[in-house]
Amino acid sequence: MRRGFSADDVGAQTGRRFLVTGANAGIGFEVSKILAARGAQVILACRDENKAEAAMNRIRADVPKAQLSFQPLDLANLDQVRDAAKAVLAGPRIDVLINNAGVMIPPKTLTKQGFELQFGVNHLGTFALTGLLHSHVEDRIVITGSIAHRNGSMDYSDLSASRSYHNWARYQMSKLANLLHMFELDRRLSAAGRRTQAIGCHPGVALTELTRHLPMPLRAMTPLAGPFFNSAAQGAWPTLQAATGAHVQGGDYLGPQGLGEVAGRSGPARATRDARDPKLARELWMRSVELTGVDPGV
Repeated sequence: MRRGFSADDVGAQTGRRFLVTGANAGIGFEVSKILAARGAQVILACRDENKAEAAMNRIRADVPKAQLSFQPLDLANLDQVRDAAKAVLAGPRIDVLINNAGVMIPPKTLTKQGFELQFGVNHLGTFALTGLLHSHVEDRIVITGSIAHRNGSMDYSDLSASRSYHNWARYQMSKLANLLHMFELDRRLSAAGRRTQAIGCHPGVALTELTRHLPMPLRAMTPLAGPFFNSAAQGAWPTLQAATGAHVQGGDYLGPQGLGEVAGRSGPARATRDARDPKLARELWMRSVELTGVDPGV
């Protein structure tokens, strides 16, 4: 008997609308392709229109009747996040918002508003977009975490990384923030009597474009490690389960079922005590409202 969820378990999605951030490559691309193949309308929300068009052409090569559209979105610029949200709000409601886009261990970089890039994109941009769109989402809001959250800790003292910058520590913090956000959002949606649910997922260790900032020795080893990790297509399974799984509930956290949650089919994943701490989550929510200027009003 098979254990866990894969792309084969995604049912018909005809008539449903999905918005997928970071959809032009990696896991976002694989998620978009499977959803389109199941009949969904998919909005690819990406920074680069040329890359998005190329991704849509690749999907249409496999799924000729794919219903696809492009939405400009740069999570590193909160003004652009607001513009994207305004455009989406002007259209039909969406069934599922999939917050997939992210960055991992880049050289020190700042967002347009001066935040360290990983916290700014992975959390603040996602928080702002979700806060602006949640009332427009009928069914589910998916937020992508990482096994890296297990070593994360929240530190608001230097969000511009002006005093110090350690790329892994900043990534771990941003991924802890993603889970704190997801759990708090679901608590608030439930308390408000909303039908919409928030669900978390993580891809395990997937060999995608996110690995491009790994040190050269590690990058050189990734082809050898491939059999032990998820491909981008396999890494998409937890996201697909979070977005479409029939038995998924608000507040669920999903990931690969293999040893250490590194690879394999999708199912329940482990979130740390800190990630589930309502006090930490409320503080992050409050600070995120202040930093982004977006109050979700939930």
